[in-house]
Formats: sequence, structure tokens, C-alpha cells
Amino acid sequence: MTRINASETHLYPLVTDELIEERVRDLVGRACRRQLWLLFLDANHVQVPLLMPTDDFPSRPDQHSVAELANGIRAIADAASAAQVILVWERYAGADLTALDRAWAQQLHRECSTIGVRIRAQLLSHKRGVRWLAPDDYLT
Repeated sequence: MTRINASETHLYPLVTDELIEERVRDLVGRACRRQLWLLFLDANHVQVPLLMPTDDFPSRPDQHSVAELANGIRAIADAASAAQVILVWERYAGADLTALDRAWAQQLHRECSTIGVRIRAQLLSHKRGVRWLAPDDYLT
């Protein structure tokens, strides 16, 4: 697939993991700060025209902050008529997952599942590129 910009995302449904990783590489790319990116997909796997970064979450997950973040994601997904969410954890470090990366991915996945938000994928934007997070990476 050719590199696309945000205004062209509707032309290319994200029907495979590889396409999702490529889209994240194109739109988010390599990390330069700590934040969480939210990408939303409709029922046909088409990215809705909303790419949302947030850095308003604590450095360590706790029950309250995870629940608050998950509820915020649900509200945005509902408002955007999104069926699925892609989470991209951006932080300026290497590609290896830390215990903190795993904790955030695991706890947010579980909380979103509990409240009915379907997480299609989680990826890590690091200082050298983008990495796919398989459930085995964080659901232990």
C-alpha cells in the first residue's frame, strides 16, 4: 500500500493486522513523546476521520484512571459511531515492552472489554518505529 494521509484513510479498510500496522506507521510513526493515540474503525473496518492523541493519563495505571480512560474511549467511540478502537502507546524508548507498558495494555484491554469497547489492536510507537502488540505480550 502507498503511504496515505489522514484525509485518505476512508479509501483503505483495515482488514488485516498488517494493514493496521502500516496505517499506524504512516499516521503516528516513530515516538517523540509519551501519549496514547486512539484510532477508530467503523463496522466495515474503515477508519473514521478521527485520530486522537492524549497525554492526560498517569504514568502508572490504577483502577480509577484505567476506568476513567476506558469510559472516555467508549464515549468517543459512541459519538463517532465506531465499532472498534486501535490503541497506540507512544513513548520515546526502545521496542522492548516494559512492565509498565504491559500493565497499561493489559488493564486498559480488560476494562474496555468489561464495558463493551472492542479493542481491535494495540501497538507501540517507539523511538525506531512501530511494533504490534500481540495479546500474548500483555495478557498474562
